Amino acid sequence: MGDLAKIFKAYDVRGVVPDELDEPAAEAVGAAFVEVTGAGSVVVAHDMRESSPPLAEAFIRGARSRGADVVHAGLGSTDLLYYASGSLGLPGVMFTASHNPARYNGMKMCRSGAVPIGGDTGLTEIRDRAAELLGATFAPGGSVIGKDLLTGYADHLRTLVDLRGIRPLKVVVDAGNGMGGHTVPAVFDGLPIELTPLYFELDGNFPNHEANPLEPQNLVDLQRAVVERGADLGLAFDGDADRCWVIDERGESVSPSAVTALVAARELAKHPGATIIHNLITSLGVPEIVREHGGVPVRTRVGHSFIKAEMARTGAVFGGEHSAHYYFRDFWFADSGLLAAMHVLAALGEQDSPLSQVVGAYSRYHASGEVNSAVSDQAEALRRVREEFAGRGEFDELDGLTVTGSGWWFNLRASNTEPLLRLNAEAADETKMTAIRDEVLAIVGKVSE
Repeated sequence: MGDLAKIFKAYDVRGVVPDELDEPAAEAVGAAFVEVTGAGSVVVAHDMRESSPPLAEAFIRGARSRGADVVHAGLGSTDLLYYASGSLGLPGVMFTASHNPARYNGMKMCRSGAVPIGGDTGLTEIRDRAAELLGATFAPGGSVIGKDLLTGYADHLRTLVDLRGIRPLKVVVDAGNGMGGHTVPAVFDGLPIELTPLYFELDGNFPNHEANPLEPQNLVDLQRAVVERGADLGLAFDGDADRCWVIDERGESVSPSAVTALVAARELAKHPGATIIHNLITSLGVPEIVREHGGVPVRTRVGHSFIKAEMARTGAVFGGEHSAHYYFRDFWFADSGLLAAMHVLAALGEQDSPLSQVVGAYSRYHASGEVNSAVSDQAEALRRVREEFAGRGEFDELDGLTVTGSGWWFNLRASNTEPLLRLNAEAADETKMTAIRDEVLAIVGKVSE
């Protein structure tokens, strides 16, 4: 096994099994997790990857060796783990590598109430203590009990969005052989939804396509099925089912910004004047729509730890990201792709218009989508972009460089994990957006030559 520092990221643990992450490492992390958090009990769940059950069992041995009792939830999505942490009042660990290929696995950790653990809130200490414990002997101490939490999870989501009275809907769901195939049937059971499942068989080898709906090639099967079956919409989940991508009745993608604005409007109808969180590369339409519905928009950096921290600080009822993560105060400020999907289903099913018209009211600008450029000298590229755009707009360096002009904006920021610069641009008309996007990419390209 490799260096623990390599697999401990800013927000979670992720690495190749067994070269970077193996059972002895998981045991050490389990013991360190209990020592650092002081947990008397821990809840553990895992996804469908072949390596997930043995890694989870190893973590449990390490946690028990430090006297902690363990609630073993077994198979679950990441948002089911958050439900478990919140409803049981326990810190929790989810074994998953989300949308990464089959050879990867990892851990997402939280304190009681689904409060995230990141690099500056305990993850670094867990890493350092686990490194000290590698190779130690872990004798059993605390107890372990199995607990099925799927029914409780499904019931809880249905209390947050009531779909019983909507008109009947035809829905195609692509689970990508991930955990959506486990959770979606339980949540949709008994609702007025005619479900067409794609790739619901749990298979951590992802035989059909990567479980990453942010990549357009992974949506092709879903888009085709929606059109061929005359469905009202399609939903695509990532491997651990905490992200959800929406397809309209024409087979076209619905931007996460439009979903964010739609859900924000629904939450503000229930909580007038509430705060809504959005990250800095969501559409300008999001804060505009939030204000129009009487809410208070708050802008944050990209990344779930920043969203969750700001939600907790402000008491925001909802938060959305461009990456199709959606966060809810009523879900312990945690993210749930399925809960966001239920809001979309409710908005569609409460009236007679097709989804393309429903979301059209929340789509006001033309966006580039995220464009990645491999750049070895990121600082130099950013410097040149600042220089070229000096005097042409307002500069903001909350997260990378954001330049805002009349009817347009772009953000250019460095990846936390790769030698990439990520560009997002948006404008009121497509011609302007294309011109801004191409100009920035040309400047960046000169640095990478």
